[in-house]
Amino acid sequence: MVGSVTQIEQDLAALNTAITAIADELHDAYSSYLTALGQAVSQQMILACYHVCTQGYPDGFLRLPVSQRQHLQQTLRHLAQHVQEELLAQLHVPIVPVNLLDEPETDEESPEPAATPETLTPAHLAQWQHDLEQAIVEELRTASHAANRLLQQADVLPKKLPEPVLEAAAKADAAEGAGSTPNLLTMLVETVDDADRDKPKSDAKGHAVMHIVAIYLRLAEIEFADTLVTAARTQIRSLTARLKTLGREYQKKQRERAVAEAQAAWRSTWTDE
Repeated sequence: MVGSVTQIEQDLAALNTAITAIADELHDAYSSYLTALGQAVSQQMILACYHVCTQGYPDGFLRLPVSQRQHLQQTLRHLAQHVQEELLAQLHVPIVPVNLLDEPETDEESPEPAATPETLTPAHLAQWQHDLEQAIVEELRTASHAANRLLQQADVLPKKLPEPVLEAAAKADAAEGAGSTPNLLTMLVETVDDADRDKPKSDAKGHAVMHIVAIYLRLAEIEFADTLVTAARTQIRSLTARLKTLGREYQKKQRERAVAEAQAAWRSTWTDE
């Protein structure tokens, strides 16, 4: 049985308070998570580069003069620090999207369109969380690509490796090319000698298969290897479960309010003849 509109409004007000509280908790949880994740990504990216230089392409690394090795390591440290900062920069306070009202056209339009405030809902929070998770994954892809480019420019990764291959390495599926070493991707790439590059594919000669080892930062592997990140992710999962429960209750109360208001509207216009 649907309760009164007044009672349902009181229930919704209590739910709104709970939603605001869980929004604050989620923001704090992601702040802790991204701080720990940034440190873990920094460490594991450097470790993955170490494996590329010492196990994937030791000859290429050894050919570098000492000064170039030092420059590579210094640049790598700066890149790792930048990735830390970029990950944390993805976090923003959950806000309610503002619906801009259509204003009639006048000779002197207002510089600030009118807006209607809304209440933060579970749907808003879920979208905020989805966007943040997507941004985290994209940052890891960007970091993977930047690390591979750094190794290629230092003449550790092969110069013949085309840019699309580096991009593909950063966007590979989780299971594709996964090896025993975390955050590395191994693959075979067919290359064509520069002299034959402009020939039709059927006529091109000089095809060779190149074994590639590249950086591929995987979120699951990073979380698994770091206890602080794992603990922070566990807290986020717990809050997400609570948010889903709130979302179901919120939708139920919204439905009850609509039914109660419709019933009241019916009674207000019904007359016995």
